[in-house]
Amino acid sequence: MRFIIFLLINFGALALGALFMGESPAENEWYKKLNQAPWTPPGWVFGFAWTFIMVTFSLYMSRLFINFNGVLLRKLMVLFSLQVVLNILWNPVFFQWHLVIIALIILIVLFIILVFIHLDFADNKRFNSLLILPYFLWLIVALSLNLYIAIFN
Repeated sequence: MRFIIFLLINFGALALGALFMGESPAENEWYKKLNQAPWTPPGWVFGFAWTFIMVTFSLYMSRLFINFNGVLLRKLMVLFSLQVVLNILWNPVFFQWHLVIIALIILIVLFIILVFIHLDFADNKRFNSLLILPYFLWLIVALSLNLYIAIFN
């Protein structure tokens, strides 16, 4: 049941982010005119990646929530909630308001929050650690793409 709740929250956040983004990147004239990184993946990769990430991250979080209560559970909930808010917020900051540097800062803070979640709450089971790995890897890609745009535009 926890897994389903995390799936709903995480995919709800993706849907809100897409709603706040406005046009898709393929339709966004500002984005299309940007000097993008040569390693920018095709558009379909983003949807596939985020779907995979949210499924694995939902499983990761549902396993973490089993182990904690009280103050630790509240701390985990706060960190998770911040992750959700930052994930949603990045879209309008980057695509609507064109605040590339602030979007980059959001990604950095999001990465740091994930590190805190993993270091503070991971139960040292290798499988659980692998579940958050796609999110870390994708954020590194996203950071590099955002940084490239910030530098070369």
